[in-house]
Amino acid sequence: MSHSESTDTLRDFSADGRIFYISLLAAALGALAAVLAWVLDEMVFFFTNLFYFQKWSFIERPPWEAGRHWWLILMPVLGGIIVGLIARYLSPRVRGHGLPEAIETVVFNGGKVQPRVAILKPVATALAIGSGGPFGTEGPVIISSGAAASVVGQLLPVTSSERTVVMVSGAAAGMAAMFNCPMSATLLAVECLLFEWKPRSLVPVAIACVSAGAVRRLLLGPQSLLHMVPTGAPIYHSAMLGALALGLVAAMLSALLSKGVHFFELMFEHLPVHWMWWPAIGGVVVGLCGYIFPESLGVGYSVIQQMISGDITWSLLAGILLIKTMSWAFALGSNTAAGILAPLLMIGGALGGLFAHLMPVMTPGAWVLVGMSSVLAAAIGAPLTSAMLALELTHNGGLMLPVLLSCMAAYAVSVLVLPRSMLTESMSRRGMHLSREFGSDPLESVLVSHAMHTSVFALPENATRKDAAAWLSKMEERGGEAWSHWQRIFPLLDSDGKLIGTITRAQMIAAARKDDLSVPLAQDANVNPITVSPTTTLRACAMSMAESALTSYPVVDSDGKLVGIMTINDLLKGRSDEAHRETDRERILRLRWPFGTHAGHRASASPPLPIEDECDEPL
Repeated sequence: MSHSESTDTLRDFSADGRIFYISLLAAALGALAAVLAWVLDEMVFFFTNLFYFQKWSFIERPPWEAGRHWWLILMPVLGGIIVGLIARYLSPRVRGHGLPEAIETVVFNGGKVQPRVAILKPVATALAIGSGGPFGTEGPVIISSGAAASVVGQLLPVTSSERTVVMVSGAAAGMAAMFNCPMSATLLAVECLLFEWKPRSLVPVAIACVSAGAVRRLLLGPQSLLHMVPTGAPIYHSAMLGALALGLVAAMLSALLSKGVHFFELMFEHLPVHWMWWPAIGGVVVGLCGYIFPESLGVGYSVIQQMISGDITWSLLAGILLIKTMSWAFALGSNTAAGILAPLLMIGGALGGLFAHLMPVMTPGAWVLVGMSSVLAAAIGAPLTSAMLALELTHNGGLMLPVLLSCMAAYAVSVLVLPRSMLTESMSRRGMHLSREFGSDPLESVLVSHAMHTSVFALPENATRKDAAAWLSKMEERGGEAWSHWQRIFPLLDSDGKLIGTITRAQMIAAARKDDLSVPLAQDANVNPITVSPTTTLRACAMSMAESALTSYPVVDSDGKLVGIMTINDLLKGRSDEAHRETDRERILRLRWPFGTHAGHRASASPPLPIEDECDEPL
């Protein structure tokens, strides 16, 4: 028999010593993720030189430096063909832009990824981007690093939840290494991947991101990805109003982008050709758009840097908002190996550039940064990640206020106008639903003592089968009303009120129909029943019921004395309280004269009626 615990055993957090083991493992995986990010960057440089300059080189050069030649239109098509072949004959998991696949792995696959994905995904991504694809490398490196971490987690004896933490640690570390943004990557894990805020997961993920950032400094240098003159001037109210307006417009643009991407996804799904050829078809549009507007090709960090520096022409803004957006949405709809963060930053930066021309109360680069972060926040539903990313990309903390305001405004509107974000829409169409709202479990804040039945029919320890026969006779006499009673187990108590066993309703009926009615009921009872403490939370009780397949528990105090019975229906009390908390509207305070009540008449409220304890008639 398990006895009750005191309230001293209740803790704020559920972490145990395994957190140190998982954190050490995450630190090593963070270093590995940094190496993978560096390798992916080098492969993108290599394939870009091979496709557009026909050189065996790892020098970083954007595709448009190769000039404008008609045959360059075919480069994205060739890259799409190779990606399609890899996806069909080696692993279809290389398709997609990384983050949705990572979410699906965490939520629905227990953090398990095929080992080959860790190798093939970066290769396919490097081919897609190196051949001119208008994508980013961050999404693919997230799933690649996560896949490598998942393989390690599958080789070690860990629980499913620990394997998920290991996988997310690797994924977040990949982003931290690619963007040199450990804090943003940690927030991304919380907002988009972990679906929980617990020390057991937050600590390893943060350590992995720090480790990735440290190794990244050795491989790629400590500098920020974008260079920007720090903002030292004060941010005036007009700028804050402009940031608010920009956030609202960014939400509308993000909704259009999301609808556009999913429109093209559905269009490709209805094509009468095998999906292997979809990336090549997408490459046709990429090539044509690149011929019209060469800056639409490739990742485009140099274009973002140009806008951040204030070099924002109308032709550049038009090219990004029209041609780059069309090229990216169409190619992404083909489900090729791609990433979405860098294109969203570029498109959002162009939107901010428009505001820079219309509202010159901040520097043009400041508006670009605000636009980048707000579009990203609305598109992926991660406002804290987006706001912190804007600051870590530029090391410009002076823009915190307008960036955060714009991100939150964009986020608030996007959750109202979009039922699904760009990350979850495709999963929803395949029947995989998830909620991205975090909240404390209402069952965690209610104790068994607040929900249990205290009016209980109990039997003395010397009760016999004759007593069971008398009970059965009474039940049959009372009919259906008696059989619908909530109590299904009956405690056996000694003279001090301590629990010595329990007998179920079925056991009572069987005992009452035995031939020898002088036998003590204790012989038919469960002498070692599972019990719960009055200080046990409803969540812990629910988990115990799920494991034991029992629906009723005796409740005993620290002395072993029975204080009540907890049933599965009582667990609904926590949910019911939460439902009332969310739906019931009431006015707590009322204004008195001269503000609302006429003189001579006091606003009064009758005291609430006392709630009497349940007192069921003993059966």
